[in-house]
Amino acid sequence: MNIQSKPPTTPDEFLRWNEGREGKREFVRGRVEEMMVGVSKYHAVVVARLIHQINLQLGLKEYVTSSAEFGVVTAGGVRYPDVMVDRMAGAGTDLAANEPLLIAEVLSLSSYTRDFGEKVIDYGSVDSLLHYLVLSQDEARVWVWSRETNGTWGGPVQHAEPREPVSLTRLNLSIDIGAIYSGPFDKS
Repeated sequence: MNIQSKPPTTPDEFLRWNEGREGKREFVRGRVEEMMVGVSKYHAVVVARLIHQINLQLGLKEYVTSSAEFGVVTAGGVRYPDVMVDRMAGAGTDLAANEPLLIAEVLSLSSYTRDFGEKVIDYGSVDSLLHYLVLSQDEARVWVWSRETNGTWGGPVQHAEPREPVSLTRLNLSIDIGAIYSGPFDKS
């Protein structure tokens, strides 16, 4: 017998419904959307190097840095960003961030429109979020949106000079673009 479960209608229902399921999906504006499974090697390298830099600077006691397996609830639903920094608060069994401070997405051919469009809006709706980054997987290029101290959402500011770090002042964090894009990305 095939038992069909009722589709989720709220972010909380989605998080419970999605727990333990195979594949990847997000909950966007009341709909479950299937996501791409698997990424390129360059995408994986950018994510790993960004997480490494964040952990070295922020430490592991006050913050948790995660990749696409941990959710963030937005005004539009539930997203699973490539990289997220959350305060180490709440229960260890939580399925979504309690206070996301930084979210980063790495571009792929299929994600340009979402990463620069609806995700800017969705992530901008998260009051605790201080910085949203979009990183190229092909070249040293990063776009940054930041929440000002008055609460307004500003950006994007594009960074494409590997020798100039990206300063995320609200988190006292500096991203070394040159280190993220060294080695296999060098085109010279």
